[in-house]
Amino acid sequence: MPSYAKHGCIMPLLLALMIIFITKHIQYDEIMYSWSHIVVCCFLAASVAAIYFTRWPRPVYMIDFSCYKPEESCKYTREAFVERSIVLGMFTDANVQFQKKILERSGVGQSTYFPPAVATIPPDLRISEARKEGEMVMFGAVDQLLAKTGIETKAIDILIVNCSLFSPTPSLAEMILNRYKLREDVICHNLSGMGCSAGLISVELAKQLLKVHPESYALIVSTENITLNGYYGNQRSMLVTNCLFRIGGAAILLSNHRSDAHRAKYVLSDLIRTHKGSDDASYSCVTQEEDDEGKVGVSLSKDLMTVAGDALKANITTLGPRVLPISEQLRFLLSLIERKLLKRRGSKPYVPDFKKAFEHFCIHAGGRAILDELEKNLGLDEWHLEPSRMTLYRFGNTSSSSLWYELGYTEAKRRVKKGDRIWQIGFGSGFKCNSLVWRALKDVEPEEKYPWMDVIDEFPVHVPKIATINL
Repeated sequence: MPSYAKHGCIMPLLLALMIIFITKHIQYDEIMYSWSHIVVCCFLAASVAAIYFTRWPRPVYMIDFSCYKPEESCKYTREAFVERSIVLGMFTDANVQFQKKILERSGVGQSTYFPPAVATIPPDLRISEARKEGEMVMFGAVDQLLAKTGIETKAIDILIVNCSLFSPTPSLAEMILNRYKLREDVICHNLSGMGCSAGLISVELAKQLLKVHPESYALIVSTENITLNGYYGNQRSMLVTNCLFRIGGAAILLSNHRSDAHRAKYVLSDLIRTHKGSDDASYSCVTQEEDDEGKVGVSLSKDLMTVAGDALKANITTLGPRVLPISEQLRFLLSLIERKLLKRRGSKPYVPDFKKAFEHFCIHAGGRAILDELEKNLGLDEWHLEPSRMTLYRFGNTSSSSLWYELGYTEAKRRVKKGDRIWQIGFGSGFKCNSLVWRALKDVEPEEKYPWMDVIDEFPVHVPKIATINL
């Protein structure tokens, strides 16, 4: 149960007990009707009410969110990607074929996007071009969000931007602050190096700030910048990211105004962060580094899937008791007793049925392999993984913003009903696994501004295990 719900139960009870105590011990004679005693009683009641309203944490509402959809000119097919790899002349023939093989099995479709500076031959790898990509994505997402919510930029109290691999000076957050002329006293944070789960970390930071800043709005912008972060060498552990990562970004508006409950889409129900960085294998499984020729790329360890599985296990071990029904918790406990205390060899641990806790799942679309593993290990079916698989197919791995494209898909399909619970799961370098749980406050109807709306009737599509590239 969220902390504000607990306080919401306890504080009215204390107020009621105080009133009962006062009325029980007051003797209604002429003395007790004196003004002094009336003032004392009013003061006690007001004190309890004040404690109730100050100690009860305010709910965190998600008013709305938006996802950036690039121009059609930025679209890049799988064939175009392989042709570019050949024409650039930077990769050996074997590594061109290696990237082709990865792309064929990646689950990435024919309509993903690259920034213009990367799509040109040769690529225009300058900081100015990376800034243009950042402006294009961030401003596009924020413009759309402001139009959807109608909020004035002067009303924004907190600004948080996350982008893992591009951290210029002035920062990306300051680019937004300058563009939209936010107030001078706005609380501004710029997160970098946090990996693909940074979007959920931004929500957690916003939640903590909203705890101590009542009646506030928090704007979160979640993106990645790939103009300067492609890899143009021949170390295979660094080539995989070339095949998966694409341009994308999202903007999210949070509020702790209680008056926003009627117009908000969701309320934050739970948030669990798991960080395995103290373990050496976890820490080094995703690293930005130089190869033997001094070319910079992001290297993925062969242990990545194992590390991700361990992080997920630790995360859901904490999350499970907070969200699962008692029946599932008891079955898990009996399974644990059977394996540990009775020492029955060969008995498999019971995996709780999270479909009984959540109606919708948004799992980071990092790649096909990780989605396959989670579908199997969590006992999910194709319908639950559909938003993640279709996001990977349509937009590629957009890093920290992928979870919002997935939620956008779910909404565009008109699946979100009042009371539904949505589980967002993000993975990131370090290694981190983070979970967010949202509860829908109303039936969500899709809008024209969704990035999915022009193609939603075409989805879901069949994604073959191997999509052959005929080159």
